[in-house]
Amino acid sequence: MSSSPAVPEEAEPSPVLLVTGLSGAGKSSILHALEDLGFEAIDNPPLHMLETLIGTGPDRRRLAVGVDCRTRGFNAEEVVQTLARLRRDPGLRPELIFAWAEDSVLQRRYTETRRRHPLSPHGRVAEGITKEQALTAPLREAADLVVDTSDLPLPALRQLIEVRYGGETGSSALEGLSVSLVSFAFPAGLPREADMVFDARFLRNPHYVQALRPLTGRDAAVGEHIAADPDFSAFFGALTGLLGLVLPRFVREGKKYATIAIGCTGGRHRSVYLVERLASHLTQAGWHVTTTHRELLREKPAAPSGPATSGPVGPGPAQEA
Repeated sequence: MSSSPAVPEEAEPSPVLLVTGLSGAGKSSILHALEDLGFEAIDNPPLHMLETLIGTGPDRRRLAVGVDCRTRGFNAEEVVQTLARLRRDPGLRPELIFAWAEDSVLQRRYTETRRRHPLSPHGRVAEGITKEQALTAPLREAADLVVDTSDLPLPALRQLIEVRYGGETGSSALEGLSVSLVSFAFPAGLPREADMVFDARFLRNPHYVQALRPLTGRDAAVGEHIAADPDFSAFFGALTGLLGLVLPRFVREGKKYATIAIGCTGGRHRSVYLVERLASHLTQAGWHVTTTHRELLREKPAAPSGPATSGPVGPGPAQEA
């Protein structure tokens, strides 16, 4: 009696990430982060070689390709068309990442490094930025992920990329969704990558207690002060209840990552405590969770851990707190 031949498991689609954006907005930093995650990173190959680089069948690799206005034969519409062809291939999982920053931030980065803009080598940096924005507009429109690095410290940028493309998978549906929790200060602007934003400014503020002011939401005394607010328990219960409803729906819809931001006035006490406590709750519930405290990162930049973290997000020095 002959046995039936084993049916080979269907291979996972190979991720192919096209990384583009405005010059000085952090494309190189994103490529470095992806390279650290095991992607083969190639910066600015000729466009006509892109599909050749991807390869076919078992030769396909986790590939991250930088494409911008310096690329030979650069044409935004051609990049969009190439992306559309790649998306028709069931063996590939292509995505387009667009790095962006505000004009004033880009100009400051170029001024601080005395570099010339590639589209205005003999003119004003502002002229080059304007030209590039027009040239790359179709790419920003088609992007799967737009990363605004205007106020994003390099460690936070790296963590954002790691959460989304780290490739950590597990056997349960919960492990298939990466949840990123971000604390921030409202006056410094909303995290643009956030899927959901919550406001903790109504809770009692440790800033007005002299002994607590220099501490952060990671300190027990600060946490006790916030948790003693008569409305804290109701708020935290409503927050965890809402996420208990929403996160499983994200999984059912095939979402692989969710960013939840919690803000307060200074981004040091209430939002930090809530993120830490929420991270503990979600981890115990079985979710894969990472945390980022945006304003604390600006106060105390992380020490460089290697060549990919030794430089700034753009071509200028690390952003100030």
